[in-house]
Amino acid sequence: MSRRRISLRQELPLLVWLVFVWAALWQDFSPGNLLFGALIAVVVARLFYLPPVELGGRFSVVRAVAFAIVFLGKVVAASFQVLYLAMARGPKVTNAVVAVQLRSHSDLMVTATGHVISLIPGSLVVEVDRSTSTLYIHGLNVRNGEDVMSLRKEVRDTEAGLIRIMGTKEELAELKQEVDS
Repeated sequence: MSRRRISLRQELPLLVWLVFVWAALWQDFSPGNLLFGALIAVVVARLFYLPPVELGGRFSVVRAVAFAIVFLGKVVAASFQVLYLAMARGPKVTNAVVAVQLRSHSDLMVTATGHVISLIPGSLVVEVDRSTSTLYIHGLNVRNGEDVMSLRKEVRDTEAGLIRIMGTKEELAELKQEVDS
């Protein structure tokens, strides 16, 4: 299978991540282990076909910190909500699978949005339609159309936060245009 050449700048985050995972798995961050991990990362990246991850070339640390704080708040609040639903309502809780079409068609943004949503208790991505950038979310305590719209808004707000952190300039411009409308 032929693969278009990826610049080192684009591939560097993947290589750094692979080296970090290697060292973490071995629980050894010594220079020798990091060097061997780097060698393995280069071999893996060159021999095996990995679809290129198109990075936007931007990352906002300030927005990332704010996003992390909001995310942790959502995790804590959702944990208590799930606890309450399990204790008070038990098996009578109504659930639904809701389709949410995302703004971005970037694999990185779709994946990041899906992972963030799945880490919040009470929601789980059960399917991804890559061709249309649609996430199918299993939501806990979804009783009516209003709850469906609320879940969709939460997912799209999460995606918007991720676009503000690391989206491409085009995605950010589209988001600003959508907000201004």
